[in-house]
Amino acid sequence: MNNLKRVIVDYKKLTPELLKLLVEKYPDGYGDNDVINFKNLKGERIEAVEVSTEDTKYLVKISSKLEQSMAKFDDDLVAEDMDEIPEEDFADSEEE
Repeated sequence: MNNLKRVIVDYKKLTPELLKLLVEKYPDGYGDNDVINFKNLKGERIEAVEVSTEDTKYLVKISSKLEQSMAKFDDDLVAEDMDEIPEEDFADSEEE
């Protein structure tokens, strides 16, 4: 597992697949213990969260936009799941 390719990625460049992996790994959001801090080549302090595929370890830079993207992606998944539930599975609140 140490032979994984390592990639730093900004939220703007996240693929839907990576966004899905992030939401699956951090379904309730990420916490302080999940954040990795490092300095880039320019000496800038970077905060990121990690997600891995079979061959690559991604460090996704943290920003408020990342949190919004994850929340929207998760909401969209829930909405898609709700679309798949047959209407008859919902109880009619007006029936007695």
